[in-house]
Amino acid sequence: MKKLWFVTGLCALFMLSGCCSKKKGQPDVVMGFAKVPLTADLSQLTANEKQMLAHLCDAAEIMNDLFWLEAYGPDKDAFLAGIQDDTLRRFAEINYGPWERLNDNKPFIEGVGEKPAGAGFYPTDMTKEEFEALEDENKTSGYTVLRRDENGQLVVKFYHEAFAEQIEKAATLLEQAAELCDHEGFKNYLNLRAKALRTDDYFESDMAWMDVKGYKFDFVVGPIENYEDALFGYKNAHESFLLIKDEDWSAKLTKFAALLPDLQKALPVEDQYKRETPGLESDMNVYDAVLYRGDCNAGSKTIAINLPNDERVHIQKGTRKLQLKNAMKAKFDRIMMPIADVVMNPEQKAQVEFNAFFENVTFHEVAHGMGIKNTINGKGTVRQALKESYATIEEAKADIMGLYLVDRLHEMGELNEGEVEKNYITFFAGIFRSVRFGAASAHGKANMLCFNYMADHGVFTRSAEGLYTVDVAKMKEAVASLLGEILKIQGEGDYDKLVAWIAEKSVVKAELQADLERIAGADIPKDIYYEQGKSVLGL
Repeated sequence: MKKLWFVTGLCALFMLSGCCSKKKGQPDVVMGFAKVPLTADLSQLTANEKQMLAHLCDAAEIMNDLFWLEAYGPDKDAFLAGIQDDTLRRFAEINYGPWERLNDNKPFIEGVGEKPAGAGFYPTDMTKEEFEALEDENKTSGYTVLRRDENGQLVVKFYHEAFAEQIEKAATLLEQAAELCDHEGFKNYLNLRAKALRTDDYFESDMAWMDVKGYKFDFVVGPIENYEDALFGYKNAHESFLLIKDEDWSAKLTKFAALLPDLQKALPVEDQYKRETPGLESDMNVYDAVLYRGDCNAGSKTIAINLPNDERVHIQKGTRKLQLKNAMKAKFDRIMMPIADVVMNPEQKAQVEFNAFFENVTFHEVAHGMGIKNTINGKGTVRQALKESYATIEEAKADIMGLYLVDRLHEMGELNEGEVEKNYITFFAGIFRSVRFGAASAHGKANMLCFNYMADHGVFTRSAEGLYTVDVAKMKEAVASLLGEILKIQGEGDYDKLVAWIAEKSVVKAELQADLERIAGADIPKDIYYEQGKSVLGL
């Protein structure tokens, strides 16, 4: 990557308005990202457990270093040292480079060109034609990088070859952590993951991870997601999560899993659209995250994990769904509540609560495994029949069905914390958070389908000041009827009807756009960033 030249004045450097500099310490909000400490009470842990976590933290830092290589290049230290302003340097750390991830990867430092579509996985001067002409079956592997040899020719190297020193250190740390672990399943996973790092064959360790049950910790590590490779989408980037289990909520979800067949039968649609039985093998638990490193720490922070990505594991064992409760709480406090202050009737704003938000998000994930997966008329799977529009209606289904399930569980006495009205009002307020930056994504379109359906059914009113009031009784009726319509479109694989519905009803209308502009003017953070690491945890 070519050398970058920097100007120290903020007016010249910042390509965003409303930014300020702090020269001492980290500011609470860095160019739209609110700082959140990732802490945990580790006082009850044994000495071995604390040492095990310390080894895992060190391995995670290596994943962070590898992601810098993949996202930016080898001159990270020189790049950061060249930024004289503390705030801008922190923003570059949040983005793992000089390109703003929540703004289409536009450069935020003068003199920086566009981000290479292939990031650091391919030579920046490589053409697609050159890639296609290369005769190497491993070039499309998720665990290889392409480099040039001394003659300028493309060569393929597996991660364990290209990053041999870092990989060996990380693998050794996992083995040292395994020696300190008293849980056989987790110990086995760590040892197999160390082997996987050294060989770039992750299947055996993914299978072992699926078998880890009943342990208080979890650790996700390795090259996992392929979003950073915007050129071909082949290459997986390195990342790591260190998690501590929320035993109470995890036990609740285990209990709820047994209720899924009965909840499926209770869906508000004819039997033919709910004839399938949801699987009972889904492993869904709740955690507090104490470390995000690498890919998962870049830009916007995830609040849930659904892994592994290997379809072979899906077929044999399924996936594990991990809800990150403290990350959800941070986004709720720093982003959603301030938005509710702007748009909700004050009386109903008081009913926007985190427990309701957490339940809604959690059962959104549960809902993905319910409903109907195969069409009733021979059009194949729902995904095949609905083509590129499938993701939008599937997200709308999960949103609405998740809320419907929460209501049913309240009626059954299985959820008895708070009042279900709070779930409905919190869900409605959450729409503004989801679409504040537009509705171009599948999630954004899904939210607008729900919002406009509610508007058409008189679910809410809007005052002259732009404050919304929800009629909960009407919203319950609308949720049930909308869920029925979605399940019918999915069951019938009605592609034309879905495309027309999305075209007409996934738009942000002028009145809502005005409210989103008020939110934009309220200086509410875009996302969060973490103060984290061994020192924060006291390890």
